[in-house]
Amino acid sequence: MALSSNIIGVINFVAMLLSGPIIGAGIWLANEPDNSCVKILQWPVIILGILVLVVALAGFVGGFWRIPWLLIVYLVAMLILIALLVSLVIFVYMVTMKGSGHLAPSRSYLEYRLDDYSGWLRRRVQSSYKWDRIRNCLSSTSMCAGLNQSYRAPQDFFDAHITPLQSGCCKPPTQCGYTFVNPTYWISPINMMADTDCAMWSNEQTHLCYSCDSCKAGLLANLEKEWRRVDIILLITLVALICVYTVGCCAFRNAKTEELFRKYKQGYV
Repeated sequence: MALSSNIIGVINFVAMLLSGPIIGAGIWLANEPDNSCVKILQWPVIILGILVLVVALAGFVGGFWRIPWLLIVYLVAMLILIALLVSLVIFVYMVTMKGSGHLAPSRSYLEYRLDDYSGWLRRRVQSSYKWDRIRNCLSSTSMCAGLNQSYRAPQDFFDAHITPLQSGCCKPPTQCGYTFVNPTYWISPINMMADTDCAMWSNEQTHLCYSCDSCKAGLLANLEKEWRRVDIILLITLVALICVYTVGCCAFRNAKTEELFRKYKQGYV
C-alpha cells in the first residue's frame, strides 16, 4: 500500500507540472493584443489549468498521506477535467478549421473575408455592441501606427508580410483602388463599388478600417492562428494527462488490492 500510494503521489506531482502549459497558454493568449480585446478563450483555458493544478495537488496529498477518500475525489475530478479538456481541444479545432487569406494583385500580404470563417466565430464580432467594444480596444493599440515607421515606400509595403489584423484594419481593400500615401493614409479610390468596405475606409487614424468587415475577418484570422497554437499545446498536455491518469488508476487499484490482501492475511476477510 505504501509503495503504491507513493507512486500515486509522484504521478500527481507530474500532473501538477502538466497544469503549467495549460495555464501558460491561457496567459499567453491574454497578453496578445487581439485576444485581450476579444476575451473568449483565455479565461476558460486558465481556469481549466488551475483546476487541473488543484485536483492534482489533492491527489498528491492523498497519495503521500494515504487518504483514500481524497484519492477517490481526485480520480473522479480528474476524469471530468480530462473530458472537459477533450471537449475544448475538439471545439477549438472545429471553429478554427475554416478560413484562410486570399492573394491580392501585386501584393505579398493576404486579405481576408468574413464569410470564410465559422458561424460561431462570426457571431463573436458581428453584433454592433460586441464590435464597438472590440474596435475601441483595437484602435487604442499601436499595430497600425507601427506600419508607418516600418514602411515608407509603396513597394516596401506591398512586399511586406503584415499580420491578418493589420491587413484587415490598417488599410483599405486592394480592389478599391486607393493610392498609397503611407500605410495608414490612402487617397483617390478608383472603384468604390468593388466592396462595401471601400466606403468604410477613413484616413482618420482612430477610424481607418476598424469598422470594415475585412477588419473583423483579419481579427478572426489572427485568433485562429493563435488558437491553433494553443490547441496543439492543449492536445499534447491532454495526451500526457491521460497517460498519467491511467497509471494513477492502475496504482490506486494495486493499492486497494494490496490492502485487501493484507486484511485477508490478518484474518479480516
